[in-house]
Amino acid sequence: MSKLINDFREYRARMNEKILAADNKVMKRIYSVDTLTYQEGALSTKTKEMLGLVSSMVLRCDDCVKYHLEKCFEQGVTTEEIFEVFSVANVVGGTIVIPHTRRAVEYWEELQKSSGTSR
Repeated sequence: MSKLINDFREYRARMNEKILAADNKVMKRIYSVDTLTYQEGALSTKTKEMLGLVSSMVLRCDDCVKYHLEKCFEQGVTTEEIFEVFSVANVVGGTIVIPHTRRAVEYWEELQKSSGTSR
């Protein structure tokens, strides 16, 4: 697994553990709502993850972008679909989203390399 992916996953897991260990009811509920939001419903989990990716790019949250890229990858989103997601994010968010798109492309390529697949 690439250092980029491994570092992100380890940091996220470590910090989430600390946050949840604080046993704050509001934080636990926020995490729970987040988990419930992306479950299968009227919209597929795949569609919801792509929506989450667009939102994260527009909000310019690189950690969120990485997270949703991983989830999109797990859901079988193709590179062609990812670039359509990027297109929507850049139209909605404007050119300020371009640097986040660059980092997203890098992370997507790392996910592909790590899995040994190209979609």
